[in-house]
Amino acid sequence: MARVTEVTEEIIRLLARHLPGYEVGSVKRLGEGQDNAAYEVNGELVVRQSKIDEAAGRGEAVRREAALLAAVAELSPVPVPQPVFVDEVAGVLAYGKLPGRPLNLHPVREPMRLAAPLGGFLSRLHAAPVERMEAFVPRDIYPLSELLEEAEGHYGEVVAHVPSAARRMVEDFLGNPAPAEPGVPAFCHNDLGAEHVLADAETSTVTGVIDWTDAAIADPAYDLALVYRDLGPEVFERTLAHYHGRLDDAGRARVLFYARCALLEDVAYGLRSGVRSYADAGLAHLARTFS
Repeated sequence: MARVTEVTEEIIRLLARHLPGYEVGSVKRLGEGQDNAAYEVNGELVVRQSKIDEAAGRGEAVRREAALLAAVAELSPVPVPQPVFVDEVAGVLAYGKLPGRPLNLHPVREPMRLAAPLGGFLSRLHAAPVERMEAFVPRDIYPLSELLEEAEGHYGEVVAHVPSAARRMVEDFLGNPAPAEPGVPAFCHNDLGAEHVLADAETSTVTGVIDWTDAAIADPAYDLALVYRDLGPEVFERTLAHYHGRLDDAGRARVLFYARCALLEDVAYGLRSGVRSYADAGLAHLARTFS
């Protein structure tokens, strides 16, 4: 309770500094990922605090993301956060709350209706001029063999929680070599998990994409892989029908590879951190992702 009160008081101080006269009626914790913790103020403002320490460049990270969001707003056909203020010292980015709820916690009635907006969204992102977007984001391309080694480590952490019927599938995957390395990189969200896609559960519409902390010049197959991991192969295939980027057989192999590695990473993170929603979703999706 002491920690919650401390965080609330810090948020109130930040708002008083950046938005004089703004009255705080409520502060609610929205959730926490590997990089950020987010809070909702008055049901209308999201205050997101970086978990990166100051020495590791916390201030630079939030400043860069604010500039990135301005550029992304010109590209994206779906809403993205627009900063209200940035506090580099505190590592805080505040923006007006977008409509909808995170897809991982609030599944929609008709998931197939998500495919067209996601396909259009990724088409626009991946077609953005790399030379322009490199002003805002780094390159994030690692040998796939290293990702496979990391996946083996994550599996070692979680194997006791994996149903025995699924272990053979996972171990067969880990026992095979990684796919061929990617070709041309593109501007990517690079963390397009269901927790970062907002949707209206009743109408099954995408209402926003949040958390651009990990955006990078990377393999576009990774963005598509998280659609596969979190929404399943049917929604993935429908998304591809609305995707105007290039995805050949080698790209499809990487999609499946990334989806499987990312699922094991999420399960390990969820169990290690106590954020059970990540672990529970990953374990629930094991069969369809590794079959």
